[in-house]
Amino acid sequence: MKTTKLATAKLKDGAEGVEAYLAKVPEPARTTLLKVRATIRSVVPTETTEGLSYGIPAFRYNGALVGYAAFKNHCSLFPMQASLIDAMKDELTDYRTSKGTLQFPVDKPLPAALVKKIVKARVAENQQKKRG
Repeated sequence: MKTTKLATAKLKDGAEGVEAYLAKVPEPARTTLLKVRATIRSVVPTETTEGLSYGIPAFRYNGALVGYAAFKNHCSLFPMQASLIDAMKDELTDYRTSKGTLQFPVDKPLPAALVKKIVKARVAENQQKKRG
């Protein structure tokens, strides 16, 4: 599995919070989230940091990028941009969506290609926003 070296100096405290969060998540949701996390990490820029935001694991790159979490009956990916869910609605018909969240089963991660597409879109949005 390809992993991107994230900005480790900035990552340490944040990553520890994420590890603590994930340690509390029961199986099979923990394994599902670990797969989603690895997929996200495989495509984010090296300057990306990881930590908790609003109590859930999240990645930051030029602002909030994406978050993910486990709940009792589902897991969620938060693109941190509700309009992205609307723009991709045709690709998300197999999943429950609501404003700003994409829900998927606790025992079945989102397809890696879909996660990568969402993350790359968010990276591009944040880069564009920074260039302003």
